[in-house]
Amino acid sequence: MSDMDFSQSQSLSFGVELELQCLNTREYDLTTTAQELLRLLQDLPCPGEIKPEITQSMIEVNSAVYLRHDALLANLIAIRDVMVEKAQLLNVRIAGGGTHAFQMWSDRRIFEGERYEMLSNKYGYLAKQFTVFGQHIHIGCTSGDEAIWLLHRMSYYVPAFIALSAASPFYQNQDTLFSSSRLTSINAFPLSGTIPFVQTWQAFSEYYYRMKDLGIISSMKDFYWDIRPKPEYGTIELRICDTPLTVQKAAALAALAQTLALSMLENGQRPIDEGIYLAYRYNRFNAARYGLSGEFIDAVTGRKQELGEMICQTIDGLWDFARELGTTSALQLLYQSALNRRNDADRLRAIYLETRSFSDVTRRSAEIWEDGSLEDPRPGDR
Repeated sequence: MSDMDFSQSQSLSFGVELELQCLNTREYDLTTTAQELLRLLQDLPCPGEIKPEITQSMIEVNSAVYLRHDALLANLIAIRDVMVEKAQLLNVRIAGGGTHAFQMWSDRRIFEGERYEMLSNKYGYLAKQFTVFGQHIHIGCTSGDEAIWLLHRMSYYVPAFIALSAASPFYQNQDTLFSSSRLTSINAFPLSGTIPFVQTWQAFSEYYYRMKDLGIISSMKDFYWDIRPKPEYGTIELRICDTPLTVQKAAALAALAQTLALSMLENGQRPIDEGIYLAYRYNRFNAARYGLSGEFIDAVTGRKQELGEMICQTIDGLWDFARELGTTSALQLLYQSALNRRNDADRLRAIYLETRSFSDVTRRSAEIWEDGSLEDPRPGDR
């Protein structure tokens, strides 16, 4: 199989990847125990995979591939429970969230492996600063042309996914004033941002091989775009979400992407105007900075509104598709978050307001990860 042979997938099949924090149980700083934990998890008793990430304080969870939200959620819960159980044997706890509140990038260690060492040599300190934690969502496509078309259409909703998933308000003992400070770490890489405006798989393949011939890339992994095609999986990969605090939120975000994809495909593959990217970077910044209260501009109509309002209106147009797919409960969860203008970044800030301790923020994050039913903490509630 060549680099650019597109493996046909079942349309609307989906799965997720989650990058997670490994915490010690003293001050709840990151700990370099990923390798030991991975050894304990090498025989995972449920579908999915757990893998290393670029530094030894991170692990990556890959779900199995599903068509239904309830099956994906059950898979993530099963993986989470096994992972939490094994981590306890090492006196380690696991947490979601897009950044660790007070870790120092200079303390991180690169995970052993040829690719990780190459990235460290190539990008210098950026490799250690890349100890940030994201959720990637894969949506199955039937052809490369469909993948390119769906990727461009989905880009309109990138700010919505950023705002809904935002969970990284703190970095190195500081409130960054961002909902998602994680995205600023990704922005530093030269091949971040958006795919070129190509509209066929053939055109994209020509671009890819030209970049490879120039020595700029060696594989698709070298593109850190917000959404990229994954020909070996037959998917598009949405990469801009922070890792949520719960697997329930992670499954809900994947369900939203699946439902949006169904609505787009059923409305027909109309030609796409490059103007959809005119306000892209502005909307992306506002979502990362202000979350669900950020301004969103529709570059085609010129309409301005808060992202929370835009998300509620979007979901209101998806209920019929949600009933068809079985994603209604997932969309209800996200709808309520958008309506209340409250995401995981707000939840973390509320914990800090209550405790005035970044160690308590990470400790509570671990508790929330272990028990997704925990209620939001409120200032003054003990």
